[in-house]
Amino acid sequence: MSVTHPAPPGRPTGGIDWATDDHAISIVAADGDQLERFASTHDAAGLRALVGRLLAAGVGEVGIERPDGPVVDALLQAGLTVIVIPPGQLKNLRSRYGSAGNKDDRFDAYVLADTVRTDRRRLRPLLADTHATSALRSVTRARKDLVGHRVAVANQLRAHLQVVFPGAVGLFADLDSQVSLRFLERFPSQDKADWLSPKRLTAWLGAEGYSGRTDPAVLHARLADAPRGAAGEGEHTAAHASVTLALVAVLRTLTVQIEGLAARIAEQLTLHPDQAIFTSLPRSGRVRAARLLAEIGDARGRFPTPESLACLAGVAPSTRQSGKLRAVTFRWGADKQLREALCDFAGDSRHANPWAADLYRRARARGHDHAHAVRILARAWAHIIWRCWQDNTPYDPTQHGALQALLNRDQQTAA
Repeated sequence: MSVTHPAPPGRPTGGIDWATDDHAISIVAADGDQLERFASTHDAAGLRALVGRLLAAGVGEVGIERPDGPVVDALLQAGLTVIVIPPGQLKNLRSRYGSAGNKDDRFDAYVLADTVRTDRRRLRPLLADTHATSALRSVTRARKDLVGHRVAVANQLRAHLQVVFPGAVGLFADLDSQVSLRFLERFPSQDKADWLSPKRLTAWLGAEGYSGRTDPAVLHARLADAPRGAAGEGEHTAAHASVTLALVAVLRTLTVQIEGLAARIAEQLTLHPDQAIFTSLPRSGRVRAARLLAEIGDARGRFPTPESLACLAGVAPSTRQSGKLRAVTFRWGADKQLREALCDFAGDSRHANPWAADLYRRARARGHDHAHAVRILARAWAHIIWRCWQDNTPYDPTQHGALQALLNRDQQTAA
C-alpha cells in the first residue's frame, strides 16, 4: 500500500475529470492560475504520461471524483496524494465559478484542482486499503450483483408461469429452489404436468430425492386446484415451454456462480487479518462478515471517529437548521454500498442479540418504521464495530456494557 504525505504549501495542485476513454487534467498554481490543461488517454502509455506531467509540474496533491480504478492506482504508486471529491459535491462546487450550471470536463478538472488548493484543510486524503481487502470487496460486490440478477430472473420466471402454468408458482416453498427447478425442467408446461397423477408425482419426487415435509398428495392437489394456464396447442405450447426452460437455465447458471463466489469469499475471509473482528459479530456469518469488512476496509485512518463511519454509511441523520426551523432528515449523501452492508447486518443482529432487539423495539415504539429503526440500530452498531476495528479486538458480548446491563435488569425482573 502506497503511503502519501500532504504536499507542502505553495505547490501546484492537480485535478482529473475521469472518463471511460480519456481524462481531462488541470494543473493550478498556488495563486490560482491554471498552469496546464491537457487530456490523457485511458491506456498504459497515457497514464504514464499523465503521472509524468503531474510530477514534472511539481504537483503533490490531485483531486478526482472516484476512489478506485487504474487512474487512482497510478497516482498512488507515483507517491501523489489523492483527494476524492464526490460527484455530488463537485456539482455544488461549480456554482462558485458561475451560475449558468454548465457542465464541461475540462472545467470540472479545474474545479477539482482549485478546490484542493483552496479547501485543503477540510479535505481528507484517500487512504488505500490493502490488496487483500480490495480483492475481497470486488468479490463480495460481484456476488451481491449476481444475487440481484437471480432475484430479477426468478421474478421474471414467476410472472411468466402465472400466465402459462400457474400451478408451478406455489407448488414448492421457493420458485428458485433445486426441486422446483428440476420440476420445471421435467414439466415445463401445463400439458406436460397434466400427465401427473398422485402416484406418478410421488414416484418422481422419490427419484429426485425430495425430502420436503409436504405430502405428494398435497402437492398434486395444489396442481389440480390451481387455475389452468394459457390455452394452446403445438407450437404455442412449445414456445411457452422454451421460455420456461431458458429462464430455468439462467437461474441454474446464476446459482452455480453465486455458490462459487461464496466459496471464494470464505477462503479470502479466512486469510484476512481482520476476519476475527467481523465474524465475531452476532449473525454475521461468512458472506455478511466479508461484505462488512470489505466496505469498511482496513485503512484505520479513514474513520478517525465512530461518527465519521456512521455518517459515511448514511445511518446518522442529517440536521438542517435555519432560524427557528430545524429539520432532522434522512442522509442522502452516503456510501450506499457501506449503508447496505451495515444495515443488512444490523437488521438481522436483533434476532440474536438482546441489546439490539431492545434498541430496535424501542425505536419502533417511538413510531419509526422498520427501515428507520434499522438505521438507528446500525448507528449504534457503528460505534461498537469502530471500537473493535480500531483496537483490533473481536466483539465480546461479556464486555458489551449496555448488553450486560440489559441482561442483568431482565434477570432481576425475572427474580
